[in-house]
Amino acid sequence: MEELLTLLSQIKEDVDFKNSVNLVEDGVLDSLEIVAIIDGIEKTFKISLDPDDIDPSNFQSATAMWNMAKKHLA
Repeated sequence: MEELLTLLSQIKEDVDFKNSVNLVEDGVLDSLEIVAIIDGIEKTFKISLDPDDIDPSNFQSATAMWNMAKKHLA
């Protein structure tokens, strides 16, 4: 999780990802930032996310993103 939080802070420095929820709903993350997060998660964790993973609910919080990534870690 710490590696994910580091990645997220590099993409958007001014957000408290550890405590933020509703990142998409509240407009904290835009589509370009989500694409950067997807790319970062895939490269950092050496996984490939499924098209079904690209759902706004998976990007509402760092915990949701971590849970999505964990499904692909083996």
